[in-house]
Order: sequence, then C-alpha cells, then structure tokens
Amino acid sequence: MHASSSGRLGGRLIFLVLFLVLAVSALVAEDNTLIVYTYDSFVADWGPGPKIAPLFEKATGIKLKFVSKGEGGQLLAALLLEKGRPQADVALGLDNFLAPKALAAGLFEAYAPAGLDAIPNDIRIDPSDRLIPFDYGHFAVIWDSQKLADPPRSLEDLTKPEYAKKLILMDPRTSTPGLGFLAWTEAVYGAKWKDYWARLRPSVLAMTPGWDAGYGLFTNGEAPLVLSYTTSPAYHKEVDKTDRYKALEFSDGHVADIELAGILAGARHPTEARKFMDFLISLACQNELPLTQWMYPANPKVVLPACYSAALRPAKTVTIDVAKPVADAVEAAEILSGGK
Repeated sequence: MHASSSGRLGGRLIFLVLFLVLAVSALVAEDNTLIVYTYDSFVADWGPGPKIAPLFEKATGIKLKFVSKGEGGQLLAALLLEKGRPQADVALGLDNFLAPKALAAGLFEAYAPAGLDAIPNDIRIDPSDRLIPFDYGHFAVIWDSQKLADPPRSLEDLTKPEYAKKLILMDPRTSTPGLGFLAWTEAVYGAKWKDYWARLRPSVLAMTPGWDAGYGLFTNGEAPLVLSYTTSPAYHKEVDKTDRYKALEFSDGHVADIELAGILAGARHPTEARKFMDFLISLACQNELPLTQWMYPANPKVVLPACYSAALRPAKTVTIDVAKPVADAVEAAEILSGGK
C-alpha cells in the first residue's frame, strides 16, 4: 500500500512538472511574440491580418499576433489606459482624426521605416514619424441603386423628407467613419454643424457602434444609404460581381481618411516592431491591402486591381480641423440619439 501511494505521488509530481514546463514554454513563446493592437475588420477572416501575419513571419522569422480592440476610438482608449506599460508593441488603425490626441499623449516612439521616402507627402501627417500611413481613402455615402431610385447629391440633400429612415451612420465616439462624418459636416457647415445634425436626425435609421455593424445592416437591405468609403464599390464589383452599390460624389467635396501605425513607447520588442513597420509599407505587405482592406495602399508602387475602376476618386477634398470633431463627438452622438 505504501509503495502504491508513492507511485501515485510520483506520477502526480511528474504530471505537475510537465504541466509547469508546458506553461512556462507557452509564456516564453507568448513573450517572444510581437503584439499588434488593431481594429475588428483588420483581423476578420476576410481582412488583411490573416494574410499579413504569415507573410511577415516567413520573411522575418518573428511570430506576430494581431489583437482587436474594437473600433478606432476604442483602440485609442485602450492605448491610453496602458500608457507607460503597453501590452502591445505596435498599434495599427488610428487615423488622422485620432492622431493628434495619441501624439499629444506621447504614446508612440519615432521611427522612419525603410522605404518611407516613397510614401506621398500629402498622407504623411506626422513630421516626427511616430505615426506612419499604411493606407488611405475618402469617406462617402454608399447608395444601393436597387433600393432607391433617386439618391442624394449633397450633405444637405440627406436631410430631405424623402430620405427619412434611409441612412445608416456610425457613432463618432467609437467609430472612425463616424468621426470622419462629423468632421465632414463641421468642415461644410462650420459653427452651424449642430443645426445640421438636428435636421439630419429624421433621416437616420441607425447609429451603430462601428463600421462592421452598420455596413452589415446596409448589405442586409435595412436601408439604401450608408456611410462608408469611396472604395467600397470596388469590393462589391470584385466579390459580388455587381455594380449595384455606388459611392455618391457630393457637391460639398469629401473628407480624406488616412490610417496610421506606430511603435508604442515602452514596447517590449522594439527591434521586432521596427521590422514590422518596415514590412508594413513594403510591397510584400501593401500588395495585400487592395483586396482585403479595400483602401488605397500608402505605397504608390502597388498596381490596383481592375475592380478599383468602381472606386470613386472625388474631385474635391475638404480641408478639415482634425482636432475639433474629437472634442465634439459626444455632443454629436447625443443630437442623433435625441438627447439634445
């Protein structure tokens, strides 16, 4: 009996040792993994994340893990919460609207990736090279031409009674497109933007937390108009084989959205993070963006697929104050939800 008990005890000790070895190995493996915070659609099955990670690992031998933190506003909130003790090495997905707050908070370190000189100056918004552009586009209202005969031609048209409950927007407090739309209206209406949002409220069917949910409602036929990007029709042309969905060119002009990435100050793997930034704007990575990210790659050497003939190139880009909409996002959302 004593021998049997000793055997069982020995077996348990061996099991415990093996468990601890495996646990420590897993922690070491995780500790050697480059962590990149980003947003939901980037890590989706159809997004660029699942394609980029294995390409980067093959090119560098560095393990890469994308972690979604929600939409752009939620991503910034997570970064601010971890300031000084970041759990990630790189953040990917802040844009030109959120950049001023992120830079003022000192969240990123400066690094000029290899090949940065090829990136056009008009999308390089940070002279200190703490945030680097990796793609860009313009916001637009997308029209389902099979659900609505006569589309709007301007922001003001959206307020007309014939478009009641026909528009889907995103929340400017949490969503990059939502914040971009607020910037768009502020650029056009100036100090009277609140009056515009109050007039627009009857036209809005839903204000969703993020782009994924809002665009999903649109493609499910819930409404014939949705806020998105001028490049969205390229997706439908390529994947759905249809020209049904069209980006509307508004007489007001359109607002540019520039998506950015940077190395977090205090990152645990700064050397590996720099290699990722080099990779991010290289052709090997940028070639994957047109058919996964559905935005224009920052690297102009990328040859765009034929489906981009359906993407609108707006004649006019609106000049904006990128700091103002961030400060006004809460009030704007309250207006649309009926709070003000």
